Amino acid sequence: MGASKKGCCGWIIVLVVAALVITAGVYAIVKKKSHKSEVLPVPGPPGAINQKYADALGTALQFFQVQKAGKLVNNKIAWRGDSALSDGKEAGLDLSKGMYDAGDHMKFGFPMAFTATVLAWSILEYGDQMGASKQLDPALDSLKWITDYLINAHPSDNVLYIQVGDPDTDHKCWERPEDMAEKRPLLKIDKNSPGTEVAAETAAAMAAASLVFKSSNPSYSSKLLSHAQKLFTFADSARGSYSETFPDLQTYYNSTGYHDELLWAAGWLYHATGDSSYLSYVTVQNGNDFADWGRPTWFSWDDKRAGTQVLLSRVHFFSSKQASNAENNGLNMYKKTADAVMCGLLPDSPTATSSRTSGGLVWISDWNALQHPVAAAFLALVYSDYMLTSRTSEVKCNGDSFSPTDLRKFATSQADYLLGSNPMKMSYLVGYGDNYPQFVHHRGASIPASSKTGCKGFQWLSSDQPNPNVATGALVGGPFKNDSFIDSRNNSAQNEPSTYNSAVLVGLLSGLVTSSSVSVSLS
Repeated sequence: MGASKKGCCGWIIVLVVAALVITAGVYAIVKKKSHKSEVLPVPGPPGAINQKYADALGTALQFFQVQKAGKLVNNKIAWRGDSALSDGKEAGLDLSKGMYDAGDHMKFGFPMAFTATVLAWSILEYGDQMGASKQLDPALDSLKWITDYLINAHPSDNVLYIQVGDPDTDHKCWERPEDMAEKRPLLKIDKNSPGTEVAAETAAAMAAASLVFKSSNPSYSSKLLSHAQKLFTFADSARGSYSETFPDLQTYYNSTGYHDELLWAAGWLYHATGDSSYLSYVTVQNGNDFADWGRPTWFSWDDKRAGTQVLLSRVHFFSSKQASNAENNGLNMYKKTADAVMCGLLPDSPTATSSRTSGGLVWISDWNALQHPVAAAFLALVYSDYMLTSRTSEVKCNGDSFSPTDLRKFATSQADYLLGSNPMKMSYLVGYGDNYPQFVHHRGASIPASSKTGCKGFQWLSSDQPNPNVATGALVGGPFKNDSFIDSRNNSAQNEPSTYNSAVLVGLLSGLVTSSSVSVSLS
């Protein structure tokens, strides 16, 4: 009797296990299908405004006003004034405009150009959304403030001024930019002192901006495009990393290589000109050697590979019929790599990155942690809109299918995290919401406008009082991997903003302001 009972129990256990396996299998199949069963919305103009993201966009764009150098026009930041008016004079140039890169008063050409490229890209993809939320004019103003500077920084074909100020001297001072009295030396690249990545990124910025201003300011657009083409030729013909030419700069914005910038610039020049030689450059001539096809990477001021893959996927989605067979083979490889980038971001993908906080933020680095998730979310949003507009229903990730909506949900999750939906209930966008950092690592924000400190105003760095001025729109560095954040002015790893982070944030928020599609052609 006991043996029979044991056998009966054993069969029951087997049946239960089998039922669970079948149920799990059915669930997995249903889950897979659920990503691709939805009906895609019909592409069209901007729809209803999402006020949350519209408000955040309006806030984010103000940081570019905070960061402006030069003679300010229609200044709306009460505690800011004219600064750096003599920049460039030692070389007979007017380099007074441009923007300070972060919480200091340096003008680093490499990240500044990247800021312009991404801001231009954001306007090109989401200008209608910006316009619908009444934020297009501030975006255009910010872009032109940088490109005016970049034009003046390129006085001849093979010369580009890439820096204003001495970073060592600058970092020994804590003062308002309006009160700077220190010497601000210039740094340039030329054929004898190359800096391919900076020249190529500047070419990308000018090519992208030329598209932005093509209708509204044709002569300015033509000037930008001419500079872009000359700078690309210079970058490609006089190859060499600026980090090797100027080793001291490795402490600040060290470059890991220039192949990605050459592809990035050529991709933008193809969009700006339609010249097939640029398409051949990125596909047939240099794709195998420079593009790292099949290897997903993170988009940043230093690494343009993921951005280039998405940008050239645009050609694959919308205008591949104009390319040769060999060029289309290359475009297909960019598209496949962009797919792999997306699969790494989607949390339910078999190849999803496991590097996330418990609050759901993609997390790559202790320093400036928000840089990568915001840039990744921007790319995911752009890619989802490429899919939507081209009526591409799914992206395959090791057999699983995901829709444009899945990509948009990921992008939304990252935006919501930084706007306050996180374990700290902290908005990492200064000036947005009720709880945002009060001790931002930013010289101008930390010192009362009436104070005359000279270079040695470090009492304001160490002050235990909140910043007297709000650096509205600043996106600070962000949380540690355990979702914690220390709001301290001395905590520059977590609490220093940058213009290049703000550029990708503007793109992300612009795309979320309203659901719509993108233009088939950037021109």
